[in-house]
Amino acid sequence: MNTVHTTAPTPALDIQRLRITLPGTARPVLDGIDLHVDAGETVALVGESGSGKTLTSRSALKLLPPGADVQGAVLVGGQNVLTMNPDQLRALRTGQVAMIFQDPRAALNPLRRIGDFLTESVTLTRVMPTTRADATARAVELLQAVGLDSSALRKYPSQVSGGMLQRVMIAAALMGDPALLLADEPTTALDVTTQAEVIALLAELRERFGTGLLFVTHDLDLAAAISDRVYVMYAGRIAESGPAEALFAHPRHPYTAALLASTPRLEAPVGRLAAIDGQPPDLRQELHGCPFAARCPLATEICDRQAPEPVRAPDLPDHQAACHHTDRLEGSPVDV
Repeated sequence: MNTVHTTAPTPALDIQRLRITLPGTARPVLDGIDLHVDAGETVALVGESGSGKTLTSRSALKLLPPGADVQGAVLVGGQNVLTMNPDQLRALRTGQVAMIFQDPRAALNPLRRIGDFLTESVTLTRVMPTTRADATARAVELLQAVGLDSSALRKYPSQVSGGMLQRVMIAAALMGDPALLLADEPTTALDVTTQAEVIALLAELRERFGTGLLFVTHDLDLAAAISDRVYVMYAGRIAESGPAEALFAHPRHPYTAALLASTPRLEAPVGRLAAIDGQPPDLRQELHGCPFAARCPLATEICDRQAPEPVRAPDLPDHQAACHHTDRLEGSPVDV
């Protein structure tokens, strides 16, 4: 009898024990991050400002702060980005990975037409030569895919709305046929209607092109709407991760539960919105235990002296939480 061996497909992004320390800090900015995004999958990375979300996503392009001390591995298509030479990085950034930034107007030259922005990104930087005519045809195809027409090529950034510019940025990100798309809070500056359109567009393009999507956001409802899996970050560590539906229905970390409790709801009773007391830990202070201990309603002595390791849910191994008291959250909400 012949045995057939099957190998798991290579993830679009696989971050392994990533640890980044910056000069002048008492603790790592990122401390042992494990995260992966499969091809055609949307993964949300959520948390408060300063938790390390953006730095985690930028590590896939090796866009790191000066003086950063980096340990671990960041694999894109099985290749470690952190050990790439300049030529390999150039090929990665122009063909394999693309990023949509939060503010589209900051990414475009106001004195150049949108068509120049789209076509120059491939004619001047692609490893494989591309003619201007081919690049223009590709730009028109992608503009149509994001709901715009070829007239946008002749316009300047000041002549279109913020929502249209974000669509242009999405089209630009797809010009190189990336296997991985990084979206750093791309809907923050948009109105609710435009935000919904952009989210629907990203979901459609992910299915159409089979692109892995890492979506960085502080909006839990947005993460629930778009993602297959979610990672919750706090103070440079992964507090909880798992399938989106399970994580939001049954959070297993007090921080996730507190974030959900502080999210505005139309059906919520009248009164003051719940809030998380205190502030995230300062980078100038060393951490010995759980980083959320000072703000946690479940904290005990062990939380102050020992950092918790991720614990798997008994009925769902893909759902993990780094908490000493995760069993106290099962089946009942946390009063925060």
